[in-house]
Amino acid sequence: MNAADTQNTMLPPEAAPERALDMAFRHARTFNRFTDKPVTDETLRAIHALMKWGPTSMNSQAARFVFLRSKESRERLRPALSAGNLEKTMVAPITVIVATDSRFYEHLPTQFPAYDARPTYEANPTLADKTGLRDATLQGAYFIIAARLLGLDCGPMGGFDADKANAEFFADGRWRANFLINLGYGDPAGNRPRGPRLEFDQVAQII
Repeated sequence: MNAADTQNTMLPPEAAPERALDMAFRHARTFNRFTDKPVTDETLRAIHALMKWGPTSMNSQAARFVFLRSKESRERLRPALSAGNLEKTMVAPITVIVATDSRFYEHLPTQFPAYDARPTYEANPTLADKTGLRDATLQGAYFIIAARLLGLDCGPMGGFDADKANAEFFADGRWRANFLINLGYGDPAGNRPRGPRLEFDQVAQII
């Protein structure tokens, strides 16, 4: 732990327990290898039950999740995977396709009852695309944090051909693949040395 990391212990009294902070961020890693411990359907539902509370624009909840567990489903993804992500994805307990629902706004009448926001997006496809992609990406990040807090490990990936994945899994064009997450209980033997992080003064300004 370097000098900057020690400052993380100077937390306000309202902060979550140190163990939770370690699980979600400080000790969490991007895993390339997983044990053979299965990820149950109940665990997947528990991750969603937690991550769904993360904020999105007008409660858009634009992310959609496809969980690939079977060998057959993984084979369907194979042609879209980059060489560096192929082997580890084919053997991970679960691979999640994090997608964006291009018509997320159809749910706004029930999910955002403050006023009728659906026409705002329905009449402006560019705004809908930007909002959907941003919020689905946010929800993908919430998914990673929720999984970590529930004791799982993640290997998020952008190295794949989204067009090929869309053609295979989302032929009707409504959902669009955003990124992938390999999910399970991590095997540290597959970890690379952890990279450093930029310091506060390199990335932030207080104005």
